[in-house]
Order: sequence, then structure tokens, then C-alpha cells
Amino acid sequence: MGSSYFQLTCTSEGAQVNSTIDADDSAGVEPFKIIVKKNGPYFIAGKLPLRKEYIITDDEGMPVTWSLGDPYPDNASHALCRCGHSSKQPFCDSTHRKIGFDGTETARKENYHELSSTFTGPELLLTDARVFCASAHFCHRAGGTWVLAGRSSDPDAKATAIEQACNCPSGRLVAWNKESSEPIEPIFEPSVSVVEDPGKGVSGPLWVKGGVPVESSDGERYEIRNRITLCRCGRSSKKPFCNGAHLITGFDDGDEILHP
Repeated sequence: MGSSYFQLTCTSEGAQVNSTIDADDSAGVEPFKIIVKKNGPYFIAGKLPLRKEYIITDDEGMPVTWSLGDPYPDNASHALCRCGHSSKQPFCDSTHRKIGFDGTETARKENYHELSSTFTGPELLLTDARVFCASAHFCHRAGGTWVLAGRSSDPDAKATAIEQACNCPSGRLVAWNKESSEPIEPIFEPSVSVVEDPGKGVSGPLWVKGGVPVESSDGERYEIRNRITLCRCGRSSKKPFCNGAHLITGFDDGDEILHP
């Protein structure tokens, strides 16, 4: 497995991103989007980088950072498996047709601010849209992101709360600078990561980064956000978004890291 460790450069002083940027609005940028096919795969239109990404844990088994894996071929388009049964993961091999996959989209379409609650700490605000939780568990370490935000007058607690919120792949948690009311977000180039969670022994969702538009099978767009996670085990009750069902079902895409 080719990989490299990294920490998200996400601090209270910088790395702030407009989470509603539309990728099609930037002049000179090749358009791209993800289309959810009815009872079928995710179709990636445009040259969107695709690579593996691994959750790295500490000695106590708590997620602490991400490790980038090898990129997939730089194709102009991809069809990515949504049913969880392809033999060519993460790509679609049309198995969804053979098994009669029901990919009905059941996710709520309100925007993040309508679905989130706000926790107020001394120096940080923390918004939490629990409906988007993908159970990556970065928020559990050191007492939890909510506790740390509540202690954000302490520089170490504040830094850890920001780090944990920025590592949340689904964007459920967002830390905000209390003084400026600006979100503290990692800066991502538009891309898709195929998540593996070796600490839990499972394969995870598709981590869509950098404001990539996702279009429903009915043609309606979901809210464009900096971080979202799309189900690829086929079992989420909040399709097309991940709800952590891969942990319950033991989803395994055959990655070698899960079979040492």
C-alpha cells in the first residue's frame, strides 16, 4: 500500500472555505459533478481525482488522522459502485442489476444550517448536523469534540477540537471562530476518496471533498458542501449519504489492508 501521513492544516487563523461554492461557477475550471443513478452507481462526470484514503488510529484505537493511498487512473469519468456488491470495487460492474438493488434516495434535502444545532464554547462555536454522521469517530478522542469546544479558552483543547471537526469526513461537525463567526474548514481540492477503516476492519464511504456538486437521480442537486460522505455499502437508510451502516454490516471491498 503506497501512502503518506498528513495532518489537515485547519486552524482558527486560516483554512476557511466558503462551503457553498459551486464547482461549475469557477471560470476556467473543468466542470465536474457526481450523478446518482436510479438504483445504480454514482457517475462521476469530469476529471475528478480519485484515490484511497485510510483512517489512522492511535495506540488506544481512536481515529487521529488520515493517510493518503494510491490514486486511481486519471480518467475523464468513473462509474462507482453504490450497491456494495461489485467485484471490481470501487467501480461498478453492473451487479446492481443482477441483485435488484434498491437505491431509493431517502436523505433529507434541507441545508446544513437547517439540520444543525449550535454548541457555544468560550472561543469556538460548534455546529452539529447529526443526520450526516458517517461514524468515522474522530470526534470521540480526548473527551469528545463537544467537551473540547466547551474548554476552548484552553489553547490545546481549542486546537484539538478544531482538528477533530476538520477530520470529520461527512462535515457533520463544523468549528467556527466565535469572534468572527467564520467557519474553520480544511482547504480541499475537489476530489473523491475511497475510505478504508482498518481499525474497525471495514471499508467506508466515498469521501467527497471540495464542494463537488451531487445530483439526485431526479435531477435535483443536494446542497453543495466542502465535505460529504456517500454510501457505498448499499445499506444506508439515508441514501445517497453514509449513515455508518458499513460498520454494522462489516462491509469489505477487498482492500489488502483489511486482509493482512
